[in-house]
Amino acid sequence: MYNPAKMLTKHIVSIFYPSLRFSSLSASTIKTGDILKQARIFSSSDVLEYSKLSHDSNPLHFDIECAQNAGFEDRLVPGMLVASLFPRIIASHFPGAIYVSQSLQFRSPVYIGEEIIGEVEATNIRAIKNKYVAKFKTKCFKQGDHVVMDGEATAILPTLAVEQGQSMG
Repeated sequence: MYNPAKMLTKHIVSIFYPSLRFSSLSASTIKTGDILKQARIFSSSDVLEYSKLSHDSNPLHFDIECAQNAGFEDRLVPGMLVASLFPRIIASHFPGAIYVSQSLQFRSPVYIGEEIIGEVEATNIRAIKNKYVAKFKTKCFKQGDHVVMDGEATAILPTLAVEQGQSMG
C-alpha cells in the first residue's frame, strides 16, 4: 500500500544516511539468510535432450547395465544437468540476473525419476552502483535431507525484489 508519509520519511533519511537500507521493511526483498528452493524430477527425455546439447554421451546416462557394472543402482542424471537448477532458481526469482560463478562438489548420484530439491541461500549481498552482487550457498537434496551436490554461486542481481509469485523459504 502506498503511504506518502513513509515515502517522504525514507527520502529524507536517505539524504542524511545514504548507506541506510530499508530492505527489512519488505517481505518480498531478499536478505542474507533467505533460502530459495525449487523441485525437479529429471526424466529420460531430459537426459536425452541434455546429451544432444552438450554432446555428453556417457553410457552411465543411457545404459542400465553399464551403470550397474560401475556400481550404481540405475542410470545417472548428468551432474551438470542437476546443477542447472541453481541458475534456474536465481533467474526465476530475479529476471535479468547475471550468473558469474559456480563451484560444485558432487556428493551422491542422482537417478532418473528421483525428485531433487535445489536450494540457494543468500550468504552475502552488496550493492554496487545500481545492481547487487549476491553470493549463495547452493545445495541439492534427494529423499528429504540427503545432499547430492553443494557449492557456492555468485550472481549480479538487477534488484533485491523477489519476482512476484515466487516464495522464499
